[in-house]
Amino acid sequence: MDSNSSKPTANSGLRDRRYAIRYPFTADAEILDLKSGTRLSCATSDLSLGGCFVCTRRPLDVGTRVRFTLKHQGKTLTGFAMVRVSKPRTGMGLEFLDFDWDSMKIVLAWIEAVAQPH
Repeated sequence: MDSNSSKPTANSGLRDRRYAIRYPFTADAEILDLKSGTRLSCATSDLSLGGCFVCTRRPLDVGTRVRFTLKHQGKTLTGFAMVRVSKPRTGMGLEFLDFDWDSMKIVLAWIEAVAQPH
């Protein structure tokens, strides 16, 4: 066993904290599979700085790269993600979209804007 594989990296602690922070709202979502061009409309749940779960009519394969658009209270966010978990249900897919690091500042600004009281 490689000794480096058992040691957590500096990024893994940061990554774990990103997923621990949850936001109490859902958003309408549109997902574009970058490889096939398939578009899926869905809604998010369990939104965090690291990503979000989406429930789709058609499951996506783990590792699929997507462009996502989230809408909540008239505010829109577009970024890139990768499907990290796929749990197909009867007629539905529940995927976790893992936001790209480059999208994180945009995601954080959008979440802060949405969380502001009217």
